[in-house]
Amino acid sequence: MNIKRSFVLFCASFTASLYFSQEKSIDTVYVFDNQMNKVKLFHKVATLSSADIQKNAFNLSEVLRFQSPVYIKENGRGAVSSPSFRGTTAQQTAFVWNGININSTFLGQGDVNNIALSGYDQMEIKAGGGSVIYGSGAIGGSIHLNNDLSFDQGFSGMLNSEIASFGTYTNFAKAAFSNDKFSFKVSGNYLISENDYKVPESREYINRNGKFYNTTYNVGISYKIANHQTISWQSQFYNAIQNYPIFEETGNKTKYGSQTVRSLVSWDVKNPTISNSLKAAYTEENFQYFGVFSAPKTSGGTGKNYIFKNDFNYFIHPKLNANVIAEFQVNTGEGYKSGISEISRNVGSAAGLLRYFPTKNLRFEAGIKKDFVEKITSPVLYSFSGKWNTTKWYNININFSKNFRFPSFNDLYWEPGGNPDLKPETSVQGDMDHEFKAGNFTLTVSPYYIKIKDMIRWANTSLGYWGAFNTQNVESYGLESQLSFEKQLHKHHLKINVGYIFTKSTDLELSKQLMYVPLHKVFANADYQYKFLKLYAQAMFNGLTYTTSDESRYYALDPYCVINAGISATILKKYILGIKINNITDTIYQTVDYYPLPKRNYSVTATINF
Repeated sequence: MNIKRSFVLFCASFTASLYFSQEKSIDTVYVFDNQMNKVKLFHKVATLSSADIQKNAFNLSEVLRFQSPVYIKENGRGAVSSPSFRGTTAQQTAFVWNGININSTFLGQGDVNNIALSGYDQMEIKAGGGSVIYGSGAIGGSIHLNNDLSFDQGFSGMLNSEIASFGTYTNFAKAAFSNDKFSFKVSGNYLISENDYKVPESREYINRNGKFYNTTYNVGISYKIANHQTISWQSQFYNAIQNYPIFEETGNKTKYGSQTVRSLVSWDVKNPTISNSLKAAYTEENFQYFGVFSAPKTSGGTGKNYIFKNDFNYFIHPKLNANVIAEFQVNTGEGYKSGISEISRNVGSAAGLLRYFPTKNLRFEAGIKKDFVEKITSPVLYSFSGKWNTTKWYNININFSKNFRFPSFNDLYWEPGGNPDLKPETSVQGDMDHEFKAGNFTLTVSPYYIKIKDMIRWANTSLGYWGAFNTQNVESYGLESQLSFEKQLHKHHLKINVGYIFTKSTDLELSKQLMYVPLHKVFANADYQYKFLKLYAQAMFNGLTYTTSDESRYYALDPYCVINAGISATILKKYILGIKINNITDTIYQTVDYYPLPKRNYSVTATINF
């Protein structure tokens, strides 16, 4: 089929006037993901600012490992890395860039260490299913990389440099200008690392051939064409090379190249009753694998996506809001020595959400969605959420949803092993957030349940190669909890967050815990500021983690705890100098068997704001 058609949608203005206060406070800021403020009314969302991200400026894996409930499986520092969210897999975590799902059309997932980290204004982490709004793959959760553009702010800029252990150098620059009608922001980042760390206590490990580098450029423009109309553009360009570690000096050196382009144009109309956001986006992924370091590429591919999305909100009544979202995509791909020839797939969807605010302290949302995926039969998806602020000290959220992931290009067409008869993965899930407040303390306790059907797995075949099959049904349940404390006393400011996650994720056929899903995880972050001085500390504990499907204790990863700490000083209001110590206790640990991560290491940073 070669049908290229776009869905034009109309949908409903989002908030009743009593809930518009949140948007009014930021009405001089254009936010590319216009759905996120609505999502936060019904779901728990963790928000990391650019300052939080900077604490782990090395890579996205470090940010998620120390500042979120997500488990990160990393094949050595800076190498292939994938997330596990609520006991699901990397393919069941959606990466969303400014409201657009950017999971690879080939792999069906995002490689965490090949997603740019710098240049975002905030990162948001949403637990639980979100396919009604954010599409295929949003089963375990979604990770949102967001940019915004402010008006009436004049000129500002920043230069940041970091020198770290293992020959690591990072340089980041950002500049922005805006007046009452025009806003512009540009940033660039360059990171390079020899990455030659050693862990002699773990099989005399040396991270040979571990070098990597990447560059990122971001540019954003927004213009108010009328009082209630804005047209905006955001683009990102990313280029990276990763060398894959080898265990012996005589081993064959390999490497992997990745280049991505993302560009988004948005026309937004907004007034107190009706709002509409029309987006057109282009995303491109290119990758090359070099089986011999200095030889021509062994395999590779190019994927291009053309995306049209319309989000229409209508404020039917001060207590009733309707929202209709339609999206159409053309996904194309061409492989190199993978058996994948030129392929094209049309994907469309239509979703409707209804939000009802009967009282100031009570709100409900119901959603339904149908996807139309060429040559794939997709289910009808649904979601229901409710939030009740019962008292000043206790709130409760309830969420139910059906979500899915359709097969990737590799799942369908890779030769040998691709399976064109695959069915999409589907899941049903429910969770409940209990939030307690007492003074400066906030405690959130979130039990959840997920059941996944027809999970796609690659398994060995009788013909000696690996193939894709709908073989696995998985049940995952657990508990996410977080305790936070924040206190301002004169010139002293203290903020502490501690999270505990219990995850039981079982292959129902084997009745065993899934591989690389720890039963227990704890993460903690503490920030203290006094005048010009800032101190922070991070801690992360992972419990026993099985690396085989039979729960073999012999091959399991032992529990470990890693602690980082940093200090910075602001001089003359513009200059910031900082030092950070990673893995203070010199812990020997690994998130993937045979690939230990670094022992104690250091970094020094310098920042100029102007």
